[in-house]
Order: sequence, then C-alpha cells, then structure tokens
Amino acid sequence: MTALLQPIESILPAQARTGVVSGGVRSALPLEGAAALLAAAVLYAEAGYSWRLFALGFLVPDVAMLAYFAGPRVGAVVYNLAHTYALAVALALAGFIGGEPAMAAAALIWIAHIGFDRALGFGLKYASGFGDTHLGRTGHR
Repeated sequence: MTALLQPIESILPAQARTGVVSGGVRSALPLEGAAALLAAAVLYAEAGYSWRLFALGFLVPDVAMLAYFAGPRVGAVVYNLAHTYALAVALALAGFIGGEPAMAAAALIWIAHIGFDRALGFGLKYASGFGDTHLGRTGHR
C-alpha cells in the first residue's frame, strides 16, 4: 500500500528516471524510424510526387533549430513540434482525405525526415540543452 503513495519516480528503475530510453527499447527506436522513413518514401513514390520537391523539402523541419536563438526552452518546444509524428501524420491524413496532393506530399516528406532523424539516433529535445534528447546525449560532451 505504501508503494501506491510514493511518487512514481521513486518506484521506477534508475534508468527509467533519467528520462532517456535505454536497453531493448533504445535499440527498437532507430528501427521504428527507418520503418517510418521507408513507408513515407514508398507512399511518396507510389503517389508519383516530385523527387526534386522531396530533396528540397527534406531538411525543412530542421529550420526549427533556429528557435534556439530564443532560448533552450523555446527551442526545445519548437524543435519537438517539428519532429513529432503526430502533426505530420495529421497533415498527411488531411492531405489525402481532402484531396490536396501538395499537403500530402509535404507531410510524407516531413514523416520521412523524422524517421531519418530517429534512425540516426536523434531524439526529441529537453529544455536543458540541444544535445539532451530522449535517446541520450548527442554532440560534444
């Protein structure tokens, strides 16, 4: 009964309290990213969209890094919004259902970008700094 009254952090394993994914879960996330990248690229190709547009738009989500000039908290929020599947998938659904090919193409490029980042091990950011991600620390230490 006393365990139910403790803060959740106190009953989690130490690695879960760090805010960084580890173990088998950590190994699965790059595979998930690669799957998202592959699925988005296949759907993009099947729809017959322009590969030139794909190349031009692939790095657009990284423009969100400029928000770090407003500070690490604002930077993390904006970067994470640009690197979260939820918004990109919602845009894809709206594009496909609404018959808006430009919207659908942009969304698939966005999903591919996020998948590529995850496959390379780049995660969502914490407000403590650009290199602090849910997949661990990136960059120089």
